[in-house]
Amino acid sequence: MSQYKTLFTKPYLSGKEKEYISKALDKKQLSGNGTYTKKCQNFFEERYKIKKALLTTSCTDALEMASLLLEIKPGDEVIMPSYTFVSTANAFVLRGAKIIFCDSRADHPGMDEDKIEDLITAKTKAIIPVHYAGMACDMEKIMSLAEKHSLFVVEDAAQAIENYYTFSNGEKKALGSIGHLATFSFHETKNISCGEGGLLAINDERFISRAEILWEKGTNRASFYRGEVNKYGWVDLGSSFLPSEYTAAFLWAQLEELEDIQRKRIELWNFYHQKLSQKEIFFQMPTLVPYSGNNAHIYYIIMNSLAHRDKLIESFKEQHILAVFHYQSLHKSKYFLSQKGEQVSLPNCERYSDQLLRLPLFYDLTEGEQLRIIEVLLKESN
Repeated sequence: MSQYKTLFTKPYLSGKEKEYISKALDKKQLSGNGTYTKKCQNFFEERYKIKKALLTTSCTDALEMASLLLEIKPGDEVIMPSYTFVSTANAFVLRGAKIIFCDSRADHPGMDEDKIEDLITAKTKAIIPVHYAGMACDMEKIMSLAEKHSLFVVEDAAQAIENYYTFSNGEKKALGSIGHLATFSFHETKNISCGEGGLLAINDERFISRAEILWEKGTNRASFYRGEVNKYGWVDLGSSFLPSEYTAAFLWAQLEELEDIQRKRIELWNFYHQKLSQKEIFFQMPTLVPYSGNNAHIYYIIMNSLAHRDKLIESFKEQHILAVFHYQSLHKSKYFLSQKGEQVSLPNCERYSDQLLRLPLFYDLTEGEQLRIIEVLLKESN
């Protein structure tokens, strides 16, 4: 039994997950690309104006598909934040890419868009913005840079479902629908979950046909099922990226409740923000930028030092509350240093690695629990 009375996160269940999994079993659609897979993919295509959506077994797999679609090869350079999960880098390292890490913004853990252009060389192939905490990177600026230098953009939207970017002309687009490609996560820690799962969003039509082939283990089976060819075979690289129909059925039960889930999470996020804004605080609260909405994926604070953060974590633990830090900077990781052999200084990123703390945030979190969390947090200022 957990020592914590208030967990950091807890998966939401709609109550229909078992029902839909049973229906998939009754239809004898088990291996994927059945009714529920199509429902989930259509949801993303219609709601977010994505040209083609493909469910994957994880966001990691979606990123690996993106790397294959961009034909990343040894010697290519890919620019991404260091403050991100290792999958963002791994997907491109597996194809031989050299990762060029960009520092975070001073006011937000997302990559500093003003530092990207100085990192671009003749070898640069792609930019991978990560929408940390669901908050948008400046996609207008990034897409402009990509067009100027003939680069691809892959949005790592793992945390960014149901958030939007507002362009300078007032147009709004869903995060994940702007870059040439994008990836989403449905890990159990995300707003919408199926335990483990992901999705590749294809916004550039030239990648659609090949994406279906990679998705189907390198075969043109999708074309066969549509009656476009009379048999299918091995025509390209590929892997087993397609999840089972059970996974899709579970995910569909969650997507049906997306608006309610988001309503509740935003209420919880706003409660933290409003209560803490009324106090004299000793930490930095999340920065809201004018071009981004807020999908309430994470409520984080940034402490004054590593020691102060560690002390606060212990104070929460004493009250049986689980609050956790987040990414360790990839540019300081054992693997990166062993491969690259040189130190890189990214001070903002290192500050977030040492000082950022995430507070509990999940659908079933109660007001009483939030008030207790805030009470423990504010005691540290005395």
